[in-house]
Amino acid sequence: MDLAEKNSGDVNILSIGGRLDAYSAAEAEKKLDGLIEAGKVKVVLNLDGLEYISSSGLRVFLSQLKKARKQQGDIKLCCMKPNIKEVFDIAGFTQLFNIVGDEAEAIAGFSA
Repeated sequence: MDLAEKNSGDVNILSIGGRLDAYSAAEAEKKLDGLIEAGKVKVVLNLDGLEYISSSGLRVFLSQLKKARKQQGDIKLCCMKPNIKEVFDIAGFTQLFNIVGDEAEAIAGFSA
């Protein structure tokens, strides 16, 4: 799994690539947890490079979404490939997350 972080104002953008599975979930959770614990609760996850996500990866996203929302923040997802979107649909996660087409739209969603 690859993680790359950047900022756009007070929005933190985390690009996730490769496979998010039981082996890499702890690393992703640690990174997201660090952001949210530091008060950086406006998070965009760019999933353009994500090839595969397991239930472990979904669990990380859900637990971090709950933490962010507890602090009046949110996690928005963008650039999701069709196979990843299908996993979110099957798991019912498309109802929980704000999923948009691209990074700019996700960032703009925080100021709306």
